[in-house]
Amino acid sequence: MELTLLGTGAPDGLPRSGCPCATCAVSVGARARAATALLVDGALLLDLTPGAALAAARAGHSLAGVRQVLLTHPHDGPAVELPAGLPSAVRVPDGRELAVISGHRVRAVAMDSPGTGYEVTGPDGERLLYLPPGGAPAGAGEPNGKPVRPYEMVVLDAVGRPDALARLRAGGAVGPTTDVIAVHLGHDVPPGPELDRRLAAAGARTVPDGATLVVGEYHLVPDLPRRTLVLGGARSGKSVEAERRLEAFPLVEYVATGGTRDGDADWAARVALHRDRRPGTWRTTETCELVPLLAADGPPLLVDCLALWLTDAMDRAGAWDDAVWAATGREQLEERTAALVAAVRAARRTVVLVSNEVGSGVVPATPAGRRFRDELGRLNAAVAAECEQVLLVVAGQVLVLRG
Repeated sequence: MELTLLGTGAPDGLPRSGCPCATCAVSVGARARAATALLVDGALLLDLTPGAALAAARAGHSLAGVRQVLLTHPHDGPAVELPAGLPSAVRVPDGRELAVISGHRVRAVAMDSPGTGYEVTGPDGERLLYLPPGGAPAGAGEPNGKPVRPYEMVVLDAVGRPDALARLRAGGAVGPTTDVIAVHLGHDVPPGPELDRRLAAAGARTVPDGATLVVGEYHLVPDLPRRTLVLGGARSGKSVEAERRLEAFPLVEYVATGGTRDGDADWAARVALHRDRRPGTWRTTETCELVPLLAADGPPLLVDCLALWLTDAMDRAGAWDDAVWAATGREQLEERTAALVAAVRAARRTVVLVSNEVGSGVVPATPAGRRFRDELGRLNAAVAAECEQVLLVVAGQVLVLRG
């Protein structure tokens, strides 16, 4: 089954006309995207968009052989004229099947928001799932409520609805070798290469308008790093970035190392903000005992953060007191840190760790403060050495230091 993407953009395209934003400013030439429309084997057109015939011609195809035009949007989409010779555009009711003369079978998939998704089975049995902008399958698991083998290809709004990808993974509809194509890309996506980096973390990719793909012939397993360290200063966006790296996966264990602080309203508000931002399917574990968690099998682990873990470790070692530090504290802290680094090295589950980047300018006024700064720098360096990917977040922008 051959799929040509006549467009990969949001309904109003990219760049958006008259918009001065950074993403629209750089979305020119090969980065420009027309509204998403899919041509399947030259016979089935999913979504009718302005300029579809011209887009097909640019991709080396014709719409003359199209036998069925289906709509997915919650409305009839952009105002367009039906090109001469095309059948009228229709929408299949949720759950209904449609047999196309070309030998394709189409099943309408119910969405959790207005619109219709389509499961397309080719004459040779390859399976493609296409979801509308902003849509995710209704209910949990596989979109039609029954377990199935993974789709060969899924085409969806992976940036706007990463939870849709997580839901499909949870039900087995997306497997390790499913080719996940991100479409409906508008001016709310990050500009330039940052889009590719973010999608890669979710096991997805983009292709340019006009690309032709063969469903079932993409066999590369996404190269997702097992261990990632995300560094950044206060309010840099490091925690948000760490969460983004796992938001397209159904089950995540979020490890909060900060604990609780009785009577501290500001701390409670910070904790609530983090908790409300996380998907409901994630579970939270409040602990600084990271070694057993890293050694165990299980879903991806997100640890936020190592700076608070170090605070707890220094508390236990009595490392804030100069005399205790010199006598026993340094050795105890080194042993605890070495055990953590060894556990990161040996971890077999996916791990994303967050830590503060400190010591870039201000020198702490106390020996204890300088000690914490130095030990956190050493801890960050040791953990980074064991991670396939290391990121630095500055002003919400991500710099890839490794990977």
